[in-house]
Amino acid sequence: MKKKGHKRANALPKAPRVHRVSFLLNDDEFNAVCNHFSKYKISNKSRWYRETIFSQVLKTLEEDYPTLFNESEMRG
Repeated sequence: MKKKGHKRANALPKAPRVHRVSFLLNDDEFNAVCNHFSKYKISNKSRWYRETIFSQVLKTLEEDYPTLFNESEMRG
């Protein structure tokens, strides 16, 4: 019998996580995040933070990827 829920292609990281990152939130930010976790039934908060941060990092890397021509030359 298969479990319902979020599928993970590779549940284990390729390398162990050894670098700790921490940051502080004010009361309003913390309450907003806690409400989000509760509303969407997020139990693995660490994974959520990693996925949320890295989605932004990867998006930015994709947008900043060097190209042979600039955008105006490609549209011209």
